[in-house]
Amino acid sequence: MPWGEFKDTAAERRLFQRRATVMLVFVFLLLAGLVARMYQLQVVEHDIYTTLSDKNRVQVQSVPPPRGLVYDRNHILLAENRPVFSVTVVPERVGGMEATLEQLVGILDVSDEDMERFQRRLREPRRPFQEIPLRYDLTEDEIARLAVHRHELPGVEVEAELVRYYPHSELTAHALGFVGRINRDELQRIDPVNYAGTNYIGKSGVERFYEELLHGKVGYQHVETNARGRTLRVLERENPVPGEDLQLHIDLRLQSRAYELLDGRRGAIVAIEPATGGILALASVPGFDANKFVTGISVADYAELRDSKDKPLFNRALRGQYPPGSTLKPMLAIAALDSGAVTRDHTIWDPGYFQFNTSGRRYRDWKRGGHGWVDLTYAMAQSCDVYFYEAAVEMGVDTMHSYLSRFGFGEDATLDVSGALSGLLPSRDWKRAMRNEPWYPGDSVNLGIGQGFMLATPLQLATATALIANRGEWVEPRLLRDILGDRSVEEFLPNETHEPLKLKDTSDWEFIADAMAEVMHGAKGTARAAGRGASYRMAGKTGTAQVFSLAEDEEYDAEEIRERLRDHAMFVGFAPLKNPQIAVAVIVENGGGGSSTAAPVARALFDAWLLEFSATGDGALVSKTDSENEVR
Repeated sequence: MPWGEFKDTAAERRLFQRRATVMLVFVFLLLAGLVARMYQLQVVEHDIYTTLSDKNRVQVQSVPPPRGLVYDRNHILLAENRPVFSVTVVPERVGGMEATLEQLVGILDVSDEDMERFQRRLREPRRPFQEIPLRYDLTEDEIARLAVHRHELPGVEVEAELVRYYPHSELTAHALGFVGRINRDELQRIDPVNYAGTNYIGKSGVERFYEELLHGKVGYQHVETNARGRTLRVLERENPVPGEDLQLHIDLRLQSRAYELLDGRRGAIVAIEPATGGILALASVPGFDANKFVTGISVADYAELRDSKDKPLFNRALRGQYPPGSTLKPMLAIAALDSGAVTRDHTIWDPGYFQFNTSGRRYRDWKRGGHGWVDLTYAMAQSCDVYFYEAAVEMGVDTMHSYLSRFGFGEDATLDVSGALSGLLPSRDWKRAMRNEPWYPGDSVNLGIGQGFMLATPLQLATATALIANRGEWVEPRLLRDILGDRSVEEFLPNETHEPLKLKDTSDWEFIADAMAEVMHGAKGTARAAGRGASYRMAGKTGTAQVFSLAEDEEYDAEEIRERLRDHAMFVGFAPLKNPQIAVAVIVENGGGGSSTAAPVARALFDAWLLEFSATGDGALVSKTDSENEVR
């Protein structure tokens, strides 16, 4: 028998079977683990991974609400929205920002200013995946060029958005204000949820005051996107709630007429409807194009406005603080009568100046030779300074301050006029605090003719005049007339009411109104030329505010004084005398005399409102004959 081992086939078979069994068990365990994992993923964790998958495919986008429109009292559109195409960049979706911007500059005409604005917004805090505009108002040719290169520019989109547009921009810029891009400070105070997707916010005027009403409520949509983040389809949408449409008391026709009357001159006009307090016209000339501020004004355009010596950005009607001059005399006359400082028949001798004593300073009258014997009616008609010097000294500063504050001076007495200043109503305490000096009798003399420390805005003068027109009944000036929806106006107007100015003798209101009528219609009234030929009676008071002081015996010669150092021409008044429908305040900067410059402007406004336009505010014109019969 040969040496060696015999082959044990039975043992080999058993070994193979054991190994095969182990491998089968191992494979089965692997398959069981795979099935279990598939069950966990497909069944147990199905909702989790479906959500994660949808997040990669479906995105929630905010839908900004259309901003509410603004109309004048006759439903003429003052502020609307128009579609504008712009190119935007979402930094989170851009592969290389520098390369993308370089390519966009090659496709579009992107100015250095546009690029600088984009880089600044890129560095500012913002919401994730918020698009940053690079260029506004694209042309059709530029949109077509971008479409050709769209596949090369991930994160770059051409967006269509509604942008504010003011069809009567220069006429309404100071009254309406304007909207602009949301800045960093505004981003901190606004509701981030409701302003998601909104790029604009009210910056001034009505646009700012009624931002909550005009903005509306944001909407949302679920959109399906591809791997590059581009929208493929909208899966679900919750529409935004548009902002409320507003109707103002402003009458565009009267506003336009005010601008025409001030054309070429710096000044302001405020017209108020006494019965409602509605502001019919609020003109500050020169104006500016508010549309330039909406999407961002250029550096050159802003520099031109900022550096202009005429200051078109300055709202003279609300923020211009001027010495009221003789336009304050009707209010002081009410104070003097009611306080007992003078009576209706009280007469003084006016030699052309006022002195406390024979050796004291002479406070001059505008008429060098004086007016002779003067009572209150004549003093109002001829604007006799000496009469009001004596009345002011008799009243004293405390009495004058008390009455003038009740006319709305020294405060912002409006309901919804954004940005109005309160002027300056001086008092003993004010002078002690500001100048560390006592109140001198000479200060009262100056206050008696609206000079010295006293400052008032055209809106304040119109408000005080409307109070006289209403015979003491307070109606706060307002711009909002109606909300063209289901919401109430009172819901959004501040709940502020002034107490009526009640006089001991209520007939004093009529007496002062008649005295103001003598200014316009009297034989010696300072504005008799402006009132000549009117088919209705009007009440008014001219005024001249000094820009610089004259020496005691120095004469004022407008021809020898540079134009910008001449006196301001002023006028306040209302018409018609009975049942007044309009009260106005006019200031023409460096215009000279109020009777020759400002009073004719006011007369033209009276005629326009009473004889040309419908005073009902329903947009319908009335015939001249019917109007004349109504206002007589």
